Amino acid sequence: MTPIAIYGGAGYTGRELLRILSGHPEVEVAHVTSGTHAGKWLGAVFPELLRAYPMLPFAERDAPLPEGVEVAFLCLPHGESIAAVPPLLEQGVRVIDLAADYRLNDAALYPEWYGRDHGHPELLAEAVYGLPEWHGDAIDTEVRLLANPGCYPTATLLALLPAIEAGLIKPATVVVNACSGVSGAGVRPSETTHFVHANESLKAYKVGRHQHTPEIEQLCSEIAGRPVTLSFTPHLAPMNRGIAVTATATLARKIDPEAAWELYFNRYVDAPFVHLLPAGQLPDTARVRGSNQCHLQVVVDPRTQRLVMLGAIDNLVKGAAGQAVQNLNLMMGWEETTGLLAPPLVP
Repeated sequence: MTPIAIYGGAGYTGRELLRILSGHPEVEVAHVTSGTHAGKWLGAVFPELLRAYPMLPFAERDAPLPEGVEVAFLCLPHGESIAAVPPLLEQGVRVIDLAADYRLNDAALYPEWYGRDHGHPELLAEAVYGLPEWHGDAIDTEVRLLANPGCYPTATLLALLPAIEAGLIKPATVVVNACSGVSGAGVRPSETTHFVHANESLKAYKVGRHQHTPEIEQLCSEIAGRPVTLSFTPHLAPMNRGIAVTATATLARKIDPEAAWELYFNRYVDAPFVHLLPAGQLPDTARVRGSNQCHLQVVVDPRTQRLVMLGAIDNLVKGAAGQAVQNLNLMMGWEETTGLLAPPLVP
């Protein structure tokens, strides 16, 4: 068994990691930190995890790592991983960062989109962006630092990239509208995410300035071979989990609906967690809940000569913890699907 650590294990993402890893045959969770629950037994704080972790206490954030820990998952607030990563690497611990702190290649983007300078820009070139379906060849046993993608970028990129790669759309015309469940805002409620404000309400937020925009543009530009600027508008939806993305763009050439569907099918036919739905069936967040699956559909709109690309994921699984475990499997040389084959929770 490989000993691993989880920093920030009491948030939604950390708890989802603990749930998934409780059934992973190759992993032993040896160390879990929490700023609010240090010293308490994990199962006493989260009874749903009592049977899986009956004798595991939460540790202080700066508590020393147990002997032999090989991999650390960082489920920390954005900004805190910048300083946390270098000491772990110096100890020989490999890091999977679930925050945004090592996702962007250009350190100059951090002040613009995250409001802070990046304290360790020298590590950005080493960090591997962990979208397995597009960077799988780079996620191997030599990786020391992996930047786990954000939830919005995961769903958006999986929907957009086959069309960009094939030159099927004009990248400058891409418009993305996406909806996220309230858990995407984190475990601490705010005025916006409190039940009485979020329930029975759908609203856009951070229009034109959401921090995931440069992350999406970065990989689109890599695949397109030229800079891509797009319009991204997120919305808060009255549901616990899930992300639904609808991306549209002007077609660069005419294509019939069957050919567009086949293009996507062929691109993802070997991807174990990306499923192109039968023609006419549209992605639904309820059909991916609790799973590491992404459901996609692609539709040609002949009237406007635009391509409509749709995707749905569970923001806490394929958009965070599940994808992190998928990346762990690749980094350790294990079967990519290990511990992740549970089907969605329906209803």
